[in-house]
Amino acid sequence: MTAPTRQRRGLRRSRDLFASFLVEQSDPDRFYGHLAADSLATLSEHVEVRDRIVVDVGAGPAQFAAAFRAAGAHYVPLDHDPHVASVADGGIVGSALALPLATGSIDIVFSSNLLEHVPDVEGVADEMVRVLRPGGVLYLSYTNWLSPWGGHEASPWHWVSGDYAARRYERKHGKPPKNRLGETIHRTSIAQGLTWATRTPDIEILAARPRYLPDTFRHLLRLPGVREILTWNLLLVVRKRPAPVAPTR
Repeated sequence: MTAPTRQRRGLRRSRDLFASFLVEQSDPDRFYGHLAADSLATLSEHVEVRDRIVVDVGAGPAQFAAAFRAAGAHYVPLDHDPHVASVADGGIVGSALALPLATGSIDIVFSSNLLEHVPDVEGVADEMVRVLRPGGVLYLSYTNWLSPWGGHEASPWHWVSGDYAARRYERKHGKPPKNRLGETIHRTSIAQGLTWATRTPDIEILAARPRYLPDTFRHLLRLPGVREILTWNLLLVVRKRPAPVAPTR
């Protein structure tokens, strides 16, 4: 098997990702296609996706389905909304809080920008680990509340308050925002993800860094408080440890 190629995650990559981000609404195919390719390249540094079962929890844009399937993965999108494009095209409808999957049945679990939308971050992360087979890999990323984009479309006014951000958005656009604090978005922190990963005994951490920033910015995660504002989005890649072998008599 060919050794995986490591990405060069420098300033140019970050610049290009943010340029794509700016046209998310006007050119979603460009943004989500770029993000899907970048995510797949990162995941492929840690695990071969070809011929593996990949479950995308919180699936959405069809560009992720296209990227994984083009790489030879058996890609299965899962979301609570049956109308999500990738789910409507042969996916699974279910809750991330209780995945409708057997324990130890999945090679790779992929979840991009879901955790900020669930009320129980640790519970959902535990569910993803549960369904992984021993040796399976979890790719997990999310936007934390105090990041510049923490309020999503109502950002950066969420720094004042969630209610103020929602009111301001509605006054400007004539409709309420899709994401409202305490309903469809929550005060998820970088500390939550790091604490979960370091205290979960049956996983090993393969990568922990800001998702969109150059690799040199990984040291931000060592700075409580500062990391909550500057990280933007936390990426965790973890592997489920093999089950302990019972001693023989």
